[in-house]
Amino acid sequence: MRRSLAAVLVLALAFAAAAGAQSASAKLPDLKGRTIVAVTENAYTPLNFVDPKTGKAVGWEYDAVNEIAKRLNAKVVWKITAWDTMIQAVRDGQFDVGMDGITINDERRKQVDFSVPYMASQQYMLVRADEKRFSDPAAFAKDPKLLIGAQGGTTNFYAAVYDVLDGNEQNPRIKLFETFGASVQALLAGDVDMVLTDAASSKGYIGANPGKLKTVGAPIGKDEFGFIFKPGSDLVKPFNAAIEAMRKDGTLERLNTKWFFEYKP
Repeated sequence: MRRSLAAVLVLALAFAAAAGAQSASAKLPDLKGRTIVAVTENAYTPLNFVDPKTGKAVGWEYDAVNEIAKRLNAKVVWKITAWDTMIQAVRDGQFDVGMDGITINDERRKQVDFSVPYMASQQYMLVRADEKRFSDPAAFAKDPKLLIGAQGGTTNFYAAVYDVLDGNEQNPRIKLFETFGASVQALLAGDVDMVLTDAASSKGYIGANPGKLKTVGAPIGKDEFGFIFKPGSDLVKPFNAAIEAMRKDGTLERLNTKWFFEYKP
């Protein structure tokens, strides 16, 4: 059968990408079938969450770590834990690698080792679709009736404290929730008026709730996400090598396309 020029081009690109991936993988460390215990929260769409259609845990970070393990000749065992215990648990060696859209910063570097960044994201103001009272942090801060939903100890929480409000971590206008997903549900229910979230997650929640949510205003700051490891872990260098290989051969960008644009909740 004759192929169209477009089909031939697509096929050629696919072979080139596969060859590039194989070439990059050939240079990576070989973990010789080692089992890696990975942990996440399953509450940060589209990075890690339970697909409502299938009931399975899926997301960008699942795909990325499974691919990293494949390239390093390792196996992954997935575990779930709450965000507020994750960093300490990884630090103590309960898990080999942790992830939950964790922003790389100096305070956390004192507790765990980070991989190189696998994603960069900015904070956005996620609101209900009919919101008209404010469109920037200054307008939000001026109205004492407006409330922010946040998960304690997260980048979103500290952005709410220092980039939107008055720097007081006990400000009663910040309503705390056990998970990020719970804060978004509170937003949908009208219990809070805004949630700060990165671009990746905002796209996921807007897609999962068509016509109910939107973002307003300009982005606030910029975050880089990294995988976390016990201090001194011998997995940091292999993970970094795999991440860079996946960046170079386009795998990370394909994951972005899959989870931020193609996935339909």
